[in-house]
Formats: sequence, structure tokens, C-alpha cells
Amino acid sequence: MSTTQSERLRELLAPLVSARELELEEVEVTPAGKRRVLRIVVDSDEGVQLDTCADLSRDISAKLDETDVMGGAPYVLEVTSPGADRPLTQQRHYVRATGRLIKAQLTEGGELVARIVSVDDEGLDLEVPGVKGRKATARRLAFAEIAKARVEIEFNRKTADKAVDEADESDEIQEEA
Repeated sequence: MSTTQSERLRELLAPLVSARELELEEVEVTPAGKRRVLRIVVDSDEGVQLDTCADLSRDISAKLDETDVMGGAPYVLEVTSPGADRPLTQQRHYVRATGRLIKAQLTEGGELVARIVSVDDEGLDLEVPGVKGRKATARRLAFAEIAKARVEIEFNRKTADKAVDEADESDEIQEEA
């Protein structure tokens, strides 16, 4: 996709995306056989619901039909939210991942797996899990120290709410006994 087409698409679509209180993360046109795929990635601090993507897709489709920005060749429109494994590249991505475990490749070399505790304009406050029964440690990491980072998917994470619920259940069992 040419820079001019990309810029035109962004300018055209940004108002539609922001009208739904979303952020336009990515606009990508890729060839797919005789067609092209126009992939629009949107996000928000609260996440993106499937219905919101569907409504936005209809809005975008109507707007694209009014213009010639995609030219005459056929294309498929995809409106989606970022996947769980998308790279964390901007401060707002880290803010949205607060409380999550991330894997960061450091600019000085090496890798760090830690949970984001807080984020500010300069970097991250992290909790590095302890190894082999050791306590977790706090670490500060500046954005400049991060070469690449992604959220680590956790299947068995015990959230604070779940821990409270389980504690309440065990209290109820004790009371009944």
C-alpha cells in the first residue's frame, strides 16, 4: 500500500473510528489472490466488543463506497481488534496491559518476564516473579530499554477477584460446618 493511500485511508477512517470512542491502531492493505484485504485494527482502554466492530465495519464500508480511495479492484474489508499477542509499541499499549505479564527483549540484550504494576511517561514499574520459591522483586524499566515486548498469555492466572471469591467460599463452608 502506498504511503499516499495509507494516509488517505487514515484521514478518511479516523473520524468514524473516533466517533465510536476507539483508536485507529493500524490500516493495512495486502494482496490476496485477485483481491486485496483492507484490515483495520481498532482498540480502546475498555477493549473492543464484536458488535462494535460489526457496526464500525458497516460505517467504514459505506464511507469507502462513497470514495475512490480503494480504486476499482475488489477488496475484502476486515475490522478487528488487536490480538492478545500483538507487540506493545506505544505507551497506551502498556497502560492497557497493566496487571498483565509481559515478555520484553531488552536493548542491552537478554529477556525479562514481569508483570506491569504501573506505567508513566518514562517507563514501567514491574514485578519480576520470584524463581523457585523466592519473593517477587520490583524493577523499573524505561521505554528506551525495551527493544520488543508482548503480553504473555496466562491460562491459570489467579486474579485478585478470584482469590477473594475463593476466600469467601471457604469462609461460607467454615460457617456451615
